[in-house]
Amino acid sequence: MATLTQTSAPAPAPAQIIHSNAPRDIFPDGLKTTGQHPPIYEELHPFEDFPKSIEGRTLWKAEDYKDAPEKWTHRFSAEEVEELGATADAFLASGTPLTGISKSNFPLPKLSALLYELRDDLLNGKGFILFKGFPVQEWGNHKSAVAYMGLGTYLGYFVSQNSRGHVLGHVKDLGEDPTQIDSVRIYRTNARQYFHADDSDIVGLLCIARALEGGESDIVSTHHVYNTLAAERPDVLKTLIEPIWYFDRKGETSKGQEEYIRTSVIYLERGDNPRVYTKWDPYYVRSLTRFSDAGLIPPLSDRQIEALEVLEQTCQRLSLHMILEVGDIQFVSNSHVLHARTAYKDYAPPAPRRHLMRLWLSTPESEGGWRLPFWDSNEKKRGGVQVDDTPPVALLDAE
Repeated sequence: MATLTQTSAPAPAPAQIIHSNAPRDIFPDGLKTTGQHPPIYEELHPFEDFPKSIEGRTLWKAEDYKDAPEKWTHRFSAEEVEELGATADAFLASGTPLTGISKSNFPLPKLSALLYELRDDLLNGKGFILFKGFPVQEWGNHKSAVAYMGLGTYLGYFVSQNSRGHVLGHVKDLGEDPTQIDSVRIYRTNARQYFHADDSDIVGLLCIARALEGGESDIVSTHHVYNTLAAERPDVLKTLIEPIWYFDRKGETSKGQEEYIRTSVIYLERGDNPRVYTKWDPYYVRSLTRFSDAGLIPPLSDRQIEALEVLEQTCQRLSLHMILEVGDIQFVSNSHVLHARTAYKDYAPPAPRRHLMRLWLSTPESEGGWRLPFWDSNEKKRGGVQVDDTPPVALLDAE
């Protein structure tokens, strides 16, 4: 296996687009989230095709950034806050639904240059950024949500995050049982989240209220994890590359769709000079016993169980820790960064519970996104969770 240098992807071949003219009475921006689906199995590669190691902009180590927050944080200037606030006020005055927000109706002539530079770094560079100084307490949830989603439109297209069509998600403890992993989404609990990637190209988290204890963030470069496994446990890496993994859909399915997906954890892009892509969430792998007990799918093998444990341990060992304060926004690439959070404990009422507003953003390959081995790689709103024609919803709090 040769060494692969990670570079920006070349211009992709055009792909069929079938969701980008959705009925506007249901989808105000005319775009529909494509949802979850299996890979194109013919596009998957055997272990032997993968690089021995990865180099380039996407590769980083925690020690590169641990004591240098200036390399991965940006504090909004007074001028940037003023532009965001004025544009948010104009959008609110227009009466346009929040689900119809886009770059065309949320102009940021000054801030946009920084956001385009950031977008390239998220997609093709280190894959994360922490903004500070977003005035959520001054603006309140409604204006903050408008400004936050408007900011996000410069990084990608927002996609639905669950079967309810939420395009503005809310990470908040709603008292659901985190042990019921076959039906409960962990972001709706206060439990620890293990290292994972969300079903989008970029995830954004805006901190509205902090917890009393915990709820802190960890991220890791999957390309550093890859190199480490290639050196220490190539057998584990091989297991993660094989298309023997089943991912639960937890009932968030459209008519006629299966309740699970057979796939890999680590992929190669399509085309020349392919990058290494990771798609992983252990909660969606461990929750399938209702199907394996019924003989519908094979149970996790001993080597799969060892692989997911070694992957988590390696991520923990190599991770960068950060704490989100009120008014911080974290954007993370899901293609080559995994993220996690510690368990947390909220303040006693009437203090507000920990609350993060979440965006899932997609970037089609025609606009610089990764050339993924999935049928929707060139769809504007690829990925996410879409059940039939459930319309997009942007609520201001969790439900």
